[in-house]
Amino acid sequence: MLSPHTITSYARDLAELSTLAQASGAVLEAVSHFQIRKFAAQLHGSGLNARSIARKLSAWRGFYDWLSELGGLKSNPVDGIKAPKRAKPLPKALAADDAVQLVSQHNPLKDADAPAQLCNLAMFEMLYSSGLRVSELVGLDVQYHHEAGYTSAGWVDMDSCEVTVTGKGNKMRSVPVGQPAMQALKNWLTARADILAKHANTDRHALFLSERGTRMSVRVMQLRIKAHGQALGMATNVHPHVLRHSFASHVLQGSGDLRAVQEMLGHASITATQVYTSLDFQRLAQVYDAAHPRAKKVAPK
Repeated sequence: MLSPHTITSYARDLAELSTLAQASGAVLEAVSHFQIRKFAAQLHGSGLNARSIARKLSAWRGFYDWLSELGGLKSNPVDGIKAPKRAKPLPKALAADDAVQLVSQHNPLKDADAPAQLCNLAMFEMLYSSGLRVSELVGLDVQYHHEAGYTSAGWVDMDSCEVTVTGKGNKMRSVPVGQPAMQALKNWLTARADILAKHANTDRHALFLSERGTRMSVRVMQLRIKAHGQALGMATNVHPHVLRHSFASHVLQGSGDLRAVQEMLGHASITATQVYTSLDFQRLAQVYDAAHPRAKKVAPK
């Protein structure tokens, strides 16, 4: 038994089909496969989203199935017609000033010298400086270790200002680390030494530790950066991947080197990196609309 809401939606979709058929000079019972495809294209061109078009096609298909059962149709004209693919939302990237504020400012509600806060800033700076995935970040060791039963998946070379990580597909890559991130790491390493001294069962290899001396987890990292963004009054819901997106977008804007950004992000295919060219164009379009005299809309008379 269909709900009243579903019945109303179906009735509205079939009424729209009837309107489209009449506008094209077709009889509803004799609409062709080509015409249905044209109707779907019209709806898409009018700005209707893919989900709504898919729902309408489903309603239309059901209607023609019903006509076929009555013996009025030899084939269903909607069969084989699919709604346009849903556009993938662009990754959210912070403006450069907002990104710098997020990673460089202490939480105003906390003690700036507390070990957890020094750890936070070091982690946030690393995410934005090198575009790491959060799993790569928490997997970092202070330095490379290889011993029986253990090999570092990632580590920081303090001398060369470089971080090496193991990404998807067990592929290793090395990415530069900027000076602000390096300084934040040095500040954290001093506090980290105090944590190691206080806890007997610490993960002595892990670069980033909780206050109990255990390796930082992905979940705790996510909660910390979200709380940090809220404490700073940021409008965006901040999560670790936002800083990865911001890193990629800002490096691409500054260099235009898509291949280099691909390598630093650890993308197997450049197709995954090309989404940041859309981000860049979004920014350029906003600047154009705000600044170009010919882009300004004239108020209707």
